[in-house]
Amino acid sequence: MRLPTWLAHHLAALRALLVFTVLLGLAYPLALVAVGRLPGLADRADGSLVRAGGTPVGSALIGQAFTDADGNPVPRYFQSRPSVAGDGYDPTATAASNLGPESVVDTIATDPEQSTPSLLTQVCARSKAVADLDGVDGRRPYCTADGVGAVLAVFRADGLTGPITRVVSVNQAAPAPPFLATYQGVPVEPAEPGVDYLAAGGIVTPIRGDAPAEPAVPADAVTASGSGLDPHISPAYAEIQVARVARERGADPAAVRRLVDQHTAGRSLGFLGAPAVNVLALNLALDERFPAR
Repeated sequence: MRLPTWLAHHLAALRALLVFTVLLGLAYPLALVAVGRLPGLADRADGSLVRAGGTPVGSALIGQAFTDADGNPVPRYFQSRPSVAGDGYDPTATAASNLGPESVVDTIATDPEQSTPSLLTQVCARSKAVADLDGVDGRRPYCTADGVGAVLAVFRADGLTGPITRVVSVNQAAPAPPFLATYQGVPVEPAEPGVDYLAAGGIVTPIRGDAPAEPAVPADAVTASGSGLDPHISPAYAEIQVARVARERGADPAAVRRLVDQHTAGRSLGFLGAPAVNVLALNLALDERFPAR
């Protein structure tokens, strides 16, 4: 008995669905899992786990924070690059902040929970935090001493020209005093929460300040990577942490510096990228060589 055309088409589609479900939904994933268990590939398939005493302590490919329960850096460890992936180094939320060089004005809301720092203020705050932790010069161009973007909203009588009538430090709200007392003879006011000074006609005016052209705190210490998962830091960022780590562990700084050198990888193929230090591997080596007192 010949089946109706519409029924034959439906049965053919059902057979195709079942075949492709078996092939692509079962056989193909299982084949990839089997390949991932081959010697030499198993570690990579499991996320390049790093173990200490047989216990997984992290990944060689994903960064992690070395902080205490309150989120404060643990001084005896080298600190990682900042991350904005989720709550930090979250592989399920890998992303950058999407903030660019024009992000220099903070949003200061009446509710502090609704306030959002600009990229400039994030960089300034991180630089100050690193300086406080490692005892180095944290000054950066266009940053205030208290770690926010040094940006003014300058109001002029005729919009873009004319005499200055008002100046506001847009990233510093009262009661914090403005980083400048006056600008071209006009007193500088602190910002009022909830006020959009740019919409009101203020001209954004960053102030460079007296920071050195080459800041002591390197760029990777104050900016997150594009993925937010970078497990490496630059040798320059590792170098400014050596003295602190050696002091906390009662070790010779020269010996700690040698460990840093041993865990510094060169450029890929000799010319791609930049030298980098794997923070987790370095900290594990420190725990083995110089256990915390």
